[in-house]
Amino acid sequence: MLFRIFAIIAILLAVIFIAIKMTSPHLPRRPVSFIEQAEIGGMQQWMMAQGADSELPVLLWLHGGPGAAQMPVARHFNHNLEEIFIVVHWDQRGAGKSNPRNFDESTMSIEQYIEDVHQMTQYLKKKFNREKIYLLGHSWGTQLGLVAAQRYPEDYHAYMGVGQVVHHHDAHRIAHQELTNRIKESGSKKDLQKLEDLQGPPYTKHSEYLAFVNRMNQYQMNMDVKMNKMAWAALFSEAYSVADLRRWLRGARRGSGPMWHESQGWDMLEWAPDVEIPCYFITGENDYNTPAELVEKMLNQPEASDRNKHYIMKDAAHAPFMGHPEKFMDIMEEILTLGHTNH
Repeated sequence: MLFRIFAIIAILLAVIFIAIKMTSPHLPRRPVSFIEQAEIGGMQQWMMAQGADSELPVLLWLHGGPGAAQMPVARHFNHNLEEIFIVVHWDQRGAGKSNPRNFDESTMSIEQYIEDVHQMTQYLKKKFNREKIYLLGHSWGTQLGLVAAQRYPEDYHAYMGVGQVVHHHDAHRIAHQELTNRIKESGSKKDLQKLEDLQGPPYTKHSEYLAFVNRMNQYQMNMDVKMNKMAWAALFSEAYSVADLRRWLRGARRGSGPMWHESQGWDMLEWAPDVEIPCYFITGENDYNTPAELVEKMLNQPEASDRNKHYIMKDAAHAPFMGHPEKFMDIMEEILTLGHTNH
């Protein structure tokens, strides 16, 4: 009897999922459109490419996290980018489709991820017959992207850093001060006490950092789009199956846990002190996960190129491409124009 009940529930859930897929918004079908896997860094990793023309420049998008693969939601928010780029979203190791049950967490190291970026870049250059591509990183992806751009400038026309990580501990301190001010303005003694109970800044314990980020979300200092909206977009995605969504959740929950200690005190000026190619940074003015103040500090270093540019998006936070896709598109079009001017 119990088995029969579970079977009925499973059938109902499957019917609901199929109904969601059938009623999903119809996104543009592109001449360049595929989802495939390739051996990258010794394991099978998945990518999705979408573009309105096979001759468009190729853009490799490095998602945040680690673990927050963007493949299931990317087209919902930013399919307009496919008009000017062949956009490649790649589920990094341990994320989304690239997160098998037998995934070896011991392979999660910053150097391994950077090597994966390099190998994926070579794969895309060969596949699309390009000498160079464009590279974009978001959040955690900016740690990989800017270092890859610094080490392999011959591979890229330009680098775009969205929510650029500069220095973890300095970001914690800036965010803590702003959060303290906002909580005091709200008059919530309870929230102020919760913040004071955390051991930081800086937040060197993973659990403490997650609690801090939750407080930031509460006071509109981090994400632009609520989780329920992203979850709904993922359910409608043509790129993911139910099994893929489960893999995505496992990867997102894991996050940076296995490499938390390695990533502590990250300083971009040590990892990538100078970059030969043009770099364009896009920061939401309400992004205190990766504050604009630190990006400005990085750009004011003597070794920074005068070709670099910083865009600060008003009324946006850590995911401006989701909260303001049209404004983000305008910036990307300008960057593409600047790229043609520089090459």
